[in-house]
Amino acid sequence: MFNRIKFLNTFIDNVTFEEAIAIIDKFINDGKYHYVVTPNVDHIVKLEKDEEFKKVYESADLILTDGMPLIWISKLLKKPIKEKISGSDLFPEVCKMAAEKGYSVFLLGAGPGVAQKAAEKLMAKYKGLKIAGVYSPPYGFENDEKEIRKIIEMINQSKPDILAVGLGAPKQEKFIYKYLSELKVPVSLGIGAAIDFEAGNIKRAPKWMQRCGLEWFYRFLKEPKRMFKRYFIDDMQIFRIFLKYKGENYD
Repeated sequence: MFNRIKFLNTFIDNVTFEEAIAIIDKFINDGKYHYVVTPNVDHIVKLEKDEEFKKVYESADLILTDGMPLIWISKLLKKPIKEKISGSDLFPEVCKMAAEKGYSVFLLGAGPGVAQKAAEKLMAKYKGLKIAGVYSPPYGFENDEKEIRKIIEMINQSKPDILAVGLGAPKQEKFIYKYLSELKVPVSLGIGAAIDFEAGNIKRAPKWMQRCGLEWFYRFLKEPKRMFKRYFIDDMQIFRIFLKYKGENYD
């Protein structure tokens, strides 16, 4: 259906932004349940040690590249990826398509009241957008079977075409993977902080920083205590991972 290439410890669907939107549109109409993941450096690092996360990726229907560092690595591997397609950029474009085609969207994630605020702003931005529902689950909900059942029932009763899950990785991807068959939603997306961005709760980096691959640095400057370990300790493993896989299946 599309060009899936080996990339370090996973695979990437080497498509353009426009192609990705068209694929998601097809997913909505084919009568099956699909999910989309958007790997960034942090995901690649986590995939090295998290077996459950690996299974999630192995079953993903669409794997898109979130982050300029991965684009740069793809060029070093002589397998250039066409375009950066982050969850935060993909989500509003999916909402735009949904508004144009009459699809409905359910927002799951972010803090109390944030998803509702994002929904209101998205509906104002994209005339005709149908928000099937919003819910901000409590901390630790993934270990509460009663809460999980409540969420699944809430989503299924609203019958969305698209489920946008902003719980952070790998929690959001694992939730989608585990409950995909029960959720009965044509397309589920793991979108990270996109709900917060759309609500205006967290400010995104300027466009020039996004283009230059410095969005991570902007987020670090905004939340240094929370982001220091991720960016300057954990994600530094990407260099070791690159060296480990650089000679594998790229010739």
